[in-house]
Amino acid sequence: MSPPAEKLLLVLNCGSSSIKFALFDGALSPLPRQPLWSGKVEEVTGPAPRYEENGCNRRVAAFAPEHPYTDALMQIGERLPSQLGTRRLAAVAHRVVHGGSKYAAPVLIDTNSLNDLRTYIPLAPLHQPFALEVIEALLALHPELPQIACFDTAFHRTLPKVERMLPLPRALTKTGLRRYGFHGLSYAYMARALEERHGARARGRVVCAHLGSGASLCAMRDLRSVATTMGFSALDGLMMGTRCGALDPGVVLYLMQTRGLGIDQVGHLLYHESGLLGVSGISSDPRDLLRREAEPAARDALSLYVHRIVREVGALTATLGGLDMLVFTAGVGEHNAIIRERVCAALGWLGVRLDSQANAANAAVISNVDSAVRVAVEPTNEEWVAATDALALLDAQSRSPRA
Repeated sequence: MSPPAEKLLLVLNCGSSSIKFALFDGALSPLPRQPLWSGKVEEVTGPAPRYEENGCNRRVAAFAPEHPYTDALMQIGERLPSQLGTRRLAAVAHRVVHGGSKYAAPVLIDTNSLNDLRTYIPLAPLHQPFALEVIEALLALHPELPQIACFDTAFHRTLPKVERMLPLPRALTKTGLRRYGFHGLSYAYMARALEERHGARARGRVVCAHLGSGASLCAMRDLRSVATTMGFSALDGLMMGTRCGALDPGVVLYLMQTRGLGIDQVGHLLYHESGLLGVSGISSDPRDLLRREAEPAARDALSLYVHRIVREVGALTATLGGLDMLVFTAGVGEHNAIIRERVCAALGWLGVRLDSQANAANAAVISNVDSAVRVAVEPTNEEWVAATDALALLDAQSRSPRA
């Protein structure tokens, strides 16, 4: 494979209802963290999708229900040529949530890898099929354009064996039933950014809280994943916007046995109707619930949400043997001072002391100087990690004797 004449790289990050996009200039070294161009298409599967770039926000016509992410891709594609000018794309990098046991590093997508990735759809039904829909659409439109999959599971390849195991019959675990962990691109960025900002402390015992519509915690030691709350699927661990998080499997058996719910109905319930939305009956967004906290259902949902975060921070702290840093990231983690305050107040037994003014300002460090645990807020940058890793793969292949 010869070196690309242009090193412009488009990153596509397909979520459960959105596509984030970012264009990076890989000819610059080091790669700038700020993209040349970025934006997102939101409410992709809803009645009124929204296209946003550089602060401009507009509604677009509803996308075809058979291929909404392909239609959203077309919206991005319409604007892309004006950003490229006379240059061309070297590749497209995709955040792919699940790489299974096979993929622990970015991979150039071909027929074999695409078929592999389809087999992981049941493990990440809110994300995997949408990323693959976009990949297949691009393959049909531009078969000559290299596409690279960057995996959310890859960062957790350092999990010790005891963290990967599930307490199931060994014959089943040999088929790939194990804990994988997710939000890996976000945690990979944390591992880089935290050391830059906090130095040696970041190499200590750190718990990162990725709190968005999906949510998880990752325990890091020496900037590597050693434990995480999400496991076999993206349903595990923390209570989320619409996902239940960790749940007694007996509840699922009960729903199927006594309520007559089928597999698809249970799946929809656990992925789309639970979490903050399910408990409150109001919204999956903590901001909406905080505005209506006088209502008991909203108050209960927020209480359970915070409680589950605190409980899991405690469990990971025990795994680490103590805690040096607690880091908040992603949409809720970066911007919701009230949720951070409540979590930290409940962790006072660890010696966490919050600086209320710094917290209100979403400062980089929000703990007091006398806090035994440094509490930080660090914006994530999944797209930059995907671009960096994809460019490294392209460069390695261009140097390969077989290229």
